[in-house]
Amino acid sequence: MPQLDSGNLERLRTAVLGWYRRHGRTLPWRGDNDPYTVLISEIMLQQTQVNRVLVKLPLFLAAFPSMKDLSKAPQRAVVSAWRGMGYNNRAVRLHRLSRLVMERHRGRLPVNAEELRTLPGVGRYTSHAILAFAFRKPVPVVDVNVRRLLSRLFWRLPDTGSVRPENEIWSLAGLILPDRRQYDWNQALMDLGATVCTARSPRCTDCPVVRLCRSAGKMKPRSASSSRTESLRHGLPNRIHRGRIIDALRGRKRPLPLTLLGPMLTPRFSPADVSWLRELVQALEKDGLVTVKPGQPGVLRVSLA
Repeated sequence: MPQLDSGNLERLRTAVLGWYRRHGRTLPWRGDNDPYTVLISEIMLQQTQVNRVLVKLPLFLAAFPSMKDLSKAPQRAVVSAWRGMGYNNRAVRLHRLSRLVMERHRGRLPVNAEELRTLPGVGRYTSHAILAFAFRKPVPVVDVNVRRLLSRLFWRLPDTGSVRPENEIWSLAGLILPDRRQYDWNQALMDLGATVCTARSPRCTDCPVVRLCRSAGKMKPRSASSSRTESLRHGLPNRIHRGRIIDALRGRKRPLPLTLLGPMLTPRFSPADVSWLRELVQALEKDGLVTVKPGQPGVLRVSLA
């Protein structure tokens, strides 16, 4: 853990909060104390760009305006409303969460991290985000942007792809959390990481704390060979094919045979792809997204769960 000079720490806080006052993003869920709205926005933001959430959040809230409404809806309706967001298992977990909250907590989200983290899809980040942004609790919030920002600020990193261990950054974030304006502080760190201290091309000349940053001007660009690669099928990773399967099943009242589903995913579908497609739908069934039933001899039929 780096040594924290009290004078530099105060300068850091002043500079970051001042920058946020002038340049912070205007997002509709900011300033909203409704825990349900904060929950939905945070689940959506886990693996989706902000611009997409700006479009989808009001539509989702219109369809399911409360925890009770969400819990009473059929799962397939929730998954259908999730269209365009990707990672559809988030919708399944969110639906399960709503029912657990109604059953165990009388429709109200818990106000402590331990209970929040027992809910489906709620990990350390989401639990702290709910506490900080819905209940205004003085807790740190560390997303990928904050982790990257604090790693660069407090350590001299060799390249733009390097970050410090997650637990180390959570401990640091707790230590530097100010005594006042914790809500603004957490939002400011996320915005600074998302818009200035970006992953590949940090804009150090626009950073309000560049003089306090140990990595500024010293990091090498991350080489292309160091990035993770995904196995492809017909030029696309399996996560894209999974999403296409869900899209093909939305709005269908009857199960779809794999023999028809395959060509809907790619016009290059062939008999050699059948076992691969079967594995995909079985994985989706394990995640609770689809139901798989036998049809004609040797043919599986798939529908939304």
